[in-house]
Amino acid sequence: MSVQEHVDSLRNKHAHLEHLIDEELHRPMPVQVSLVRMKKEKLRLKEEIERLRHTADFKGLVAGVA
Repeated sequence: MSVQEHVDSLRNKHAHLEHLIDEELHRPMPVQVSLVRMKKEKLRLKEEIERLRHTADFKGLVAGVA
């Protein structure tokens, strides 16, 4: 798997978690434990994406990754 494919995969997971968090927030009684867990995982994914992006940019492997 290329760096770009890995970043794309992480972005998809991040977007899916964002959707799940939004769904949970719109429930009559959101489960706070679930929200905290999902938000932590979403942050971990974001940090991994940024780490890979920085590494790839440094090495010139990924162009135009926002």
